[in-house]
Amino acid sequence: MLEVYIDGASAGNPGVSGIGIYIKGEGHEVRISEVIEPTNNHHAEFQALVRGLEEALKLSTGMVSVRSDSSIVVQSMEKQFSKNEQYAPYVKTALQLAERFDFFFIKWIPDHTNKTADVLARQAILDQKK
Repeated sequence: MLEVYIDGASAGNPGVSGIGIYIKGEGHEVRISEVIEPTNNHHAEFQALVRGLEEALKLSTGMVSVRSDSSIVVQSMEKQFSKNEQYAPYVKTALQLAERFDFFFIKWIPDHTNKTADVLARQAILDQKK
């Protein structure tokens, strides 16, 4: 099973933004710190989800468990829709990617258990400010 930890960060609303993805399991350990277009925190969180699933698919199509500290991301995926039309395209894309796994799970986790992805997302912001 792959565990995919995701986080998005934004220094402003909108502002300089980044995503962090930490994937472990099945002999893999992948860390991604990536700059994204200036946006708000929620958009960054959804972008991290989509990017995390894309990266996980490169490693396995078996079982994946996504962990996020964003309740809006987790709830949107569990309900398979978003009330906010801005996030609907991300949810649609993420659901299409999730269907490619044999088993897909998503779970909300508290901030303190998502430190690696958080550090990676914040690093992307710092890299832009240099």
